Amino acid sequence: MATQHVAPYGAWKSPITSDLIVSQSIALGGGVFDGDDVYWLEGRPAEAGRNVIVRRAPDGTTHDINPAPFNARTRVHEYGGGAVLVDRSVVIFSNFADQRLYRVVPGGTPEALTPEAPLRYADCVVDAARNRLICVREDHGEAAAAHGEAVNTITAIALDGSQAQHVLVSGNDFYSTPRLSPDGNTLAWLTWRHPNMPWDGTELWIAEVQPDGTLANAALVAGGENESIFQPAWSPDGRLYFVSDRSGWWNLYRLGNAGIERLVAMEAEFGAPQWVFGLSTYAFESAERIICTYTKDGIDYLASLDTNRKTLTPLNIPYTSIGSIQAAPGKALLRGASPTQAASLVMLDLATGQQTILKRANAIELDPGYLSTPQPIEFPTTGGLTAHGIFYPPQNKDYAAPEGEKPPLLVLSHGGPTGATSSAFSLGIQYWTSRGFAVFDVNYGGSSGYGRAYRERLNGQWGIVDVDDCANGARYLAEQGLVDPARLAIRGGSAGGYTTLCALTFRNVFHAGASHFGVSDLEGLATDTHKFESRYLDRLVGPYPERRDLYVARSPIHHVAHLNCPVIFFQGLEDKIVPPSQAETMVNALRSKGIPVAYLPFEGEQHGFRRAENIKRALDAELYFYGRIFGFELAEPVEPVEIENL
Repeated sequence: MATQHVAPYGAWKSPITSDLIVSQSIALGGGVFDGDDVYWLEGRPAEAGRNVIVRRAPDGTTHDINPAPFNARTRVHEYGGGAVLVDRSVVIFSNFADQRLYRVVPGGTPEALTPEAPLRYADCVVDAARNRLICVREDHGEAAAAHGEAVNTITAIALDGSQAQHVLVSGNDFYSTPRLSPDGNTLAWLTWRHPNMPWDGTELWIAEVQPDGTLANAALVAGGENESIFQPAWSPDGRLYFVSDRSGWWNLYRLGNAGIERLVAMEAEFGAPQWVFGLSTYAFESAERIICTYTKDGIDYLASLDTNRKTLTPLNIPYTSIGSIQAAPGKALLRGASPTQAASLVMLDLATGQQTILKRANAIELDPGYLSTPQPIEFPTTGGLTAHGIFYPPQNKDYAAPEGEKPPLLVLSHGGPTGATSSAFSLGIQYWTSRGFAVFDVNYGGSSGYGRAYRERLNGQWGIVDVDDCANGARYLAEQGLVDPARLAIRGGSAGGYTTLCALTFRNVFHAGASHFGVSDLEGLATDTHKFESRYLDRLVGPYPERRDLYVARSPIHHVAHLNCPVIFFQGLEDKIVPPSQAETMVNALRSKGIPVAYLPFEGEQHGFRRAENIKRALDAELYFYGRIFGFELAEPVEPVEIENL
């Protein structure tokens, strides 16, 4: 066995470099079946984050559908999703630059289906009998000016080349998931209104499609202000299925002759927060069989559901993070990841159990000796409750720390805040652990995956419960002797950036932090953000402006006097969700206080970085920052960062 080098935590040399991460990694979207072909979406950092639709033929060959500069990405709700539709070898997609819909026929080039207008489209389905698309449309033109915000509708778009459009459903704040019954005679859809988010309360509606294409006899099926409906779908025999959390957990239901019946009663989540369009946690292999995934205690499982007997049978696959379920007779398609395997698009033969990996998010083969194994931890937190997180100890087969030294801890606060972290393999996490950091990825109260009650812990308590859980998690690990209590850092992006900045401002636990496009001013977020989230804070904080006092009390920007530790900020200059002014105001305040601060703005980036060079720069800059703050030398030089007041 090779002799280990002795070096301080943080100073270990790792084969998991930022260059490796950005050069060989893609963002892998879910796949769809189209006959014997499979299509999927790849976000390629090496192409400035362009989203490329890929077709895989039965012989295994692949080719790109949308040539550069076409970028398959919609901006409906700003977060997008549901940007691509495949129907009998014809591909329809939303193009990011102009937000128009384009059609690509086999062997052809993209042709526009919609006019040049301030309109956005998502979540399309084909209405073959009427030669049209039905989709969610978001109007940012004159209608938005009249209403004071974008106007969302369910709209039909002609496929005859006329570019004609007809609004089918309107009048509510939000719509998603329009789905036609197999006979084309009934349309189902989801809708919700301010201040709800789709995981708070949605309504499932159906209506008859008339011969002229209009809708009639609309009826409410399920849902309401305090029931979240997710992913309505029609079975091959024309029955309407959906996921509801009316029991406190997202379980599967269907509409029958005798009303609504629950197919599975479990304290597990068969649904997910609908941050983007096109999410799929179940699909029909046949009218009698559903392939589905569910989450229990932070782990995902795959199962087969007999729709007649209502029996659930586990399917044995080596993945703990599963999504984007599709199915066809005899086979299923999913995106899966595990603690040791990056996200992969996997085709499953349901008869033999054989699994075929069609595409990996990265093809990097790493010696397990450099990989940290995640450890789920439940820890005590405020109010006699417990919270959840995933702990990654430092791991590098080539190094050991000096005797008696404890590792620095990097606490991760995920975004959303109604998101969740998982144990899926992450090169971004292994980048830190292979250099000698411990990492704690916290599923604080408010996270999804643990039932509605856990999710609702954050109601009225954002900036308190999440912050307490992150701080208590760090304290717990320090008390267990697993990390150095004098070198605790916290990082997060977006809503996780807000939790990070609150933890640094309102708690005396952490000694450094990194905000990636994080929120520092709740009032600014409430008054200067996009429609989808414009009333999100009503439930998380309180109604605005009636409870402006809470917004001021919980905004780090108003309490910089309490912030006395170094922070590094990363910000996209075209971010519409968290404008650059939030980071810049914070930086200026720290600068004037004389506290070490660094600021890296990125031209051309929005909410989340997509360009390879910027992802690399942010990762290395954060490592450099911690090295200077915590006093260890980096194993290899990186581009320095200007740290003011150091």
